[in-house]
Amino acid sequence: MSSPGGMIGCMRIVVDADPGIDDALALYYLRAQPDTEVVAIGTVHGNVPVEVATANALRLTERLGIEAPVAKGAARPLAQPLMTAEDVHGADGLGGHAGDDPATTHTDESAAEQLARLARANPGQLSLLAIGPLTNVALALQIEPRLPELLDKVVVMGGALNVPGNITSYAEANFWHDPEAADLVLQAGFEDLTIVGLDVTMASHVPGEWLEALPRDNYARRFLRFYADFYESFLGKAGFVPHDPLAAAIMLQPDLATYVEDRFAIELTGRYTRGALVADQRFLAEGSPFGRDIATERTTARYAVTADNELFLDQLRRAVTQP
Repeated sequence: MSSPGGMIGCMRIVVDADPGIDDALALYYLRAQPDTEVVAIGTVHGNVPVEVATANALRLTERLGIEAPVAKGAARPLAQPLMTAEDVHGADGLGGHAGDDPATTHTDESAAEQLARLARANPGQLSLLAIGPLTNVALALQIEPRLPELLDKVVVMGGALNVPGNITSYAEANFWHDPEAADLVLQAGFEDLTIVGLDVTMASHVPGEWLEALPRDNYARRFLRFYADFYESFLGKAGFVPHDPLAAAIMLQPDLATYVEDRFAIELTGRYTRGALVADQRFLAEGSPFGRDIATERTTARYAVTADNELFLDQLRRAVTQP
């Protein structure tokens, strides 16, 4: 395992998200960090339809004082029917607490166009935090094939490598919602790619006491109650799983986690395993008669396997209670 880098300063980030309760927490987290700028937000189908995700992104930028354009992105996956997760996030995506319509509007360009344009205009200066299905990122790669060279670092929330999936036995929700897009991103050649999957997010379960300790009038506490009730219904313990804010934290503080490094792909054809993240984890000695399952021309990526949960939860508490 490796533990690359420490706190990263002056990071300019494009966020691609499907808000979504844990997406909202990720924006809270980013807003609270010094030397961090959210340059733009793109929305995508996933937790809710893209129209709802876009309205929530606008509401959250207004509430949190994030001065970033919001571009509406892909309304459906590349090659399969649209599926959403209102049972996890509520019909409005924020546990019934979305509130009034946003006062602002999204831009005229799509999220994929926005990402490609910003990357071209700022080569090597922007990082991407992708915390929803990867449809927009895959489309941006078609618009600008040089995207892997133009972006500084990419952190993706998705996958379940050595733990069960959460939407099927093998697949994590973000990758399952658009497996073709996820595989396009993994084979694109990003030199600095980190994947934050269920191996680390499920182990970073936020206990019920953490939620109950938030001020009664705290907005995050209100929408998190719906999310926590969902998780308690099948995990049998109070609290929730912080998928997206943990990905944001690991992006800014790589030392928060430990990693394995490998070449990754997405299963696209399996009857029971479609959408699963896969890696060839066999030890193959030199001269072995067995070839590798994952194409060796793919660049390697880091996959987070552990995190400093105590430090992360303290930072998240301060982020959601910051005025």
